[in-house]
Amino acid sequence: MDMGRYLVEAHLHEGRSVAELAAEHGVHRSWIYKLLARYREEGEVGLVPRSKRPHRSPTQISDLFEDDIIRVRKELLDRGFDAGAITIHSHLARQWINTPSVATIWRVLKARGFVTPEPHKRPRSSYVRFVAELPNELWQTDVTHVYLADGRQVEILNFIDDHSRVCVASKVFMITTSRDVVRTFTKAAGSWGFPASVLSDNGAIFTASYRNGVAAMETELLSLGIEFKHSRPYHPQTCGKVERFHQTMKKFLDKQGPPTSTRQLQRQLDRFVQYYNEVRPHRGINRRTPMEAFDARTKARPRRPGIDVDGYRVRHDKVDDAGSVTLRYQSRLHHIGVGRRFARQRVTLLVAGRDIRILDETNQFIRRLKLDPNRDYQRQA
Repeated sequence: MDMGRYLVEAHLHEGRSVAELAAEHGVHRSWIYKLLARYREEGEVGLVPRSKRPHRSPTQISDLFEDDIIRVRKELLDRGFDAGAITIHSHLARQWINTPSVATIWRVLKARGFVTPEPHKRPRSSYVRFVAELPNELWQTDVTHVYLADGRQVEILNFIDDHSRVCVASKVFMITTSRDVVRTFTKAAGSWGFPASVLSDNGAIFTASYRNGVAAMETELLSLGIEFKHSRPYHPQTCGKVERFHQTMKKFLDKQGPPTSTRQLQRQLDRFVQYYNEVRPHRGINRRTPMEAFDARTKARPRRPGIDVDGYRVRHDKVDDAGSVTLRYQSRLHHIGVGRRFARQRVTLLVAGRDIRILDETNQFIRRLKLDPNRDYQRQA
């Protein structure tokens, strides 16, 4: 027997007063009077405990809005994108004037059974983590592996900005070489600006210090005055931001189906990078997109003076469609014309300061020139 039924029985059958019962059991007299009124009107049914849910809720969103929330979540999941409440809120804000809050969207997902509340975790505020203060203050880079439809394993080289999380480069290679790293970095820097420092693991394509040598990337950054940092062995947390980017990228790729070629995979990556940089809100940067965070502050620049590494060296390159190759001299990139008839051919550059000789694949002499450091394009004589 619940307390309400007991109080009604005590008043009606024992004749005890409402005031006495209220004082003895620590309840308000009005509640007892309400129970008595229900009993007289409805009988035993009136004493059954009732829901405390309000008859109306002015803040409750309509079923149509709930359906839109679920629709957007399904579309994002089908495309392989993040589909949390924050991301859904960002997409709905482009459609509605009065967008439900992130908390409201989360409650809808919870009520519909799409999310399960997680147990309390250690608060994020208790973690000590490094974040670069400015865009281009630090780039992180790493290589990850995926598979094509025929089972072949390929590699994806990624560069991201530590401060804004912008992906400045994401390129597919069958096998990534040190020259691929330098070319990808140089092209990205041409679009986003040169960073003050670069962070990578100790892979052979990034550093040769463990074999008492100097890798191509190390030489390139040294000539530009860019600091090159490396994580501790077996400690991937140092490059945690680019490692986390790999996870997000692979989640998207899994939804696209296995690509049949590296070209198709590159197209998938290009679509993902555009969405990741310009559309997807990032929790780590206060729910802004990486592009918004990148554009919000002044960009850092290399702080060290460049070191002349343009002495005697041999460079292998491929002639582009316009019939030229590139060479960096004193931190400046120069284009050297060799002729369209050599387009797409492999060549060797023998560099002795500004004196440059170019040989074709059969080691036949193509061109010799004295580099003019004041001109970007070195025309043919």
